[in-house]
Amino acid sequence: MYEKGVIHGRFQVLHNDHLFYLLEGKRRCSHLIIGITNPDPSMTRADAADAHRSSEESNPLTYYERYRLVRAAMRESGVPEEQFSIVPYPVNIPDLYRYYVPLDAVFFLTIYDEWGERKLQMFQNLGLNVEVMWRRTPATKGLSACDIRARMARGEEWESFVPRVVAELLKELDVPARIATGCSGLYFSSRCLSPLLGSNNPKS
Repeated sequence: MYEKGVIHGRFQVLHNDHLFYLLEGKRRCSHLIIGITNPDPSMTRADAADAHRSSEESNPLTYYERYRLVRAAMRESGVPEEQFSIVPYPVNIPDLYRYYVPLDAVFFLTIYDEWGERKLQMFQNLGLNVEVMWRRTPATKGLSACDIRARMARGEEWESFVPRVVAELLKELDVPARIATGCSGLYFSSRCLSPLLGSNNPKS
């Protein structure tokens, strides 16, 4: 078992396969640092390997909202809080990694497509210790946050695809309604304020 591991994801929204991935990373190390990518527009960059990841539609939740989802899911899974940390992670800006994560940790990665290969190359170019936990084809990847967001937008059932506590938080944060009306968090606009000002503020 490694002392420290770094793992990352956008988690827009966090689903059951994301949680499996995080727990697999935790199984391999004593302390897991979970990096949330695209934490804000200033640290979001498009990449030709997977340009949609930087789009407004693909980033409806803020960093803090995703922080809450990840923390709640890890705690509900029985992982003690002292055994994991959650940090912003500008995955497209390698020069900034050292400000957010320990570079002497093992960096866990899963690869499904060109974007996964691109990240592997970036990590190796920095001389990081990388462990590829698994490689799969896009067809066998499993759940897609994009598909779950589409279900929310269409008013279809989505709760069974996310951990129970995550479903509760997403409803508390009014995320399904925000997605259905086109109001995002990372690129929040003033047109979204009116319906939200009349709602209850989410618990912190």
